[in-house]
Amino acid sequence: MKYLFVHQNFPGQYLHIIRHLIARPGNEVAFISEPNKNHIPGVRRVNYTITETNRDTTHPTLRDLNLAMLRAEAVGRMGRNLKDLGFNPDIIIGHHGWGELLNLVDVFPGVPILGYFEFYYATAGTDVGFDAEFPTADDQWPRIRAMNSVNHLALALDQHGQTPTTWQRSLYPAWAQQQIHLLPEGVPLDVCKPDPAARKTPLTIGTFTIAPKDRLITYVARNLEPYRGFHVMMRALPEILRSRPDVKVVMLGGNEVSYGARIANTTWRAHFEREIAGTYDTSRVLMPGQVPYDVHVGLLKRSDVHVYLTYPFVLSWSLREAMACGCTIIGADVDPVREFITDGQTGLITPCLDPKRLADTVLQLLEDRKLATSLSRGARAFAEANLDMDRYIGRYERLISTIIGRPIAEAPAPKPRARKPKAA
Repeated sequence: MKYLFVHQNFPGQYLHIIRHLIARPGNEVAFISEPNKNHIPGVRRVNYTITETNRDTTHPTLRDLNLAMLRAEAVGRMGRNLKDLGFNPDIIIGHHGWGELLNLVDVFPGVPILGYFEFYYATAGTDVGFDAEFPTADDQWPRIRAMNSVNHLALALDQHGQTPTTWQRSLYPAWAQQQIHLLPEGVPLDVCKPDPAARKTPLTIGTFTIAPKDRLITYVARNLEPYRGFHVMMRALPEILRSRPDVKVVMLGGNEVSYGARIANTTWRAHFEREIAGTYDTSRVLMPGQVPYDVHVGLLKRSDVHVYLTYPFVLSWSLREAMACGCTIIGADVDPVREFITDGQTGLITPCLDPKRLADTVLQLLEDRKLATSLSRGARAFAEANLDMDRYIGRYERLISTIIGRPIAEAPAPKPRARKPKAA
């Protein structure tokens, strides 16, 4: 089988399925993306670059679409290069959000496309308007509606779609949902798993040490920003730290902006650090930025309470990983989180935008260790039942088989080794 993957940030959502495919004899995997330092042995990388036109001359509602069409054009060129070199894929798999797949139906006519539909934008009911502290100006409504242009162009290809949660699929119009398969994502349960020994030895990150006697509160986001409730977490810190001298807090995330508006002349982290300056012990709070994966997982295994906050938006992988690690989780009271966290069973639910309620819930779990242990076990049980990576890969392959209309060939069984004759 020949697979062509496309995502501007290699390998995107496709790390695990690609590793599985290239381990199977007879498979060829090519990947079109923008250049980066990531590398998977056995994958044929094809890089593209784009030169943006002057954004100031493009109507504001069309800037995202303009960028998407530039990507589509560049990816189309790279696809033709691959075709000229003799690579004709059996299936094309990629993320529709960037527009990269739009021209490949012309390059490889008749080749099925399985596109990732991540989010359908709306002016109400999801992320926009959720947080009154950061209102959306009325003149932004046309731009938000226009952000679905790529969604609509992708759906008009009349190909195949996938999305990882019931909530994400429900955001699309009813007529579009018929084209989008639900494909729940998994995590490596053998890597992300509880480790009772993690609390028995000190954990050090740089010069910051979490001793066995310390209670550790963890928070993870790609970037520290309001969309992931960073401001709420920061405002909860003073009460938590004042009430529990044995608490230390580690908050992972960069200083860029992944989602939502930027703040002028500073970062969201610096802004909220200034807001609560003088009200908390900064020596007990670590914000090391983005860390290697093993450090991230090690913190989850050591965590006493893990906080996951988000607007009604695409769920972070870190919540799945936290559940697999058996974290005691406090999750935001929004639909995408409730698809994973059942209050009192796999975690506790708290209002996303209420720092006082968040602090009270954290303190409750630090006191009630019986409840914390029960929630930890419930989270791991949910992960084992719903987030197993092998089952995810199996569902993925069955979906691919359905789309291409034939079974994916199994790897041939290894030939038995010839036995050496016994000595006379």
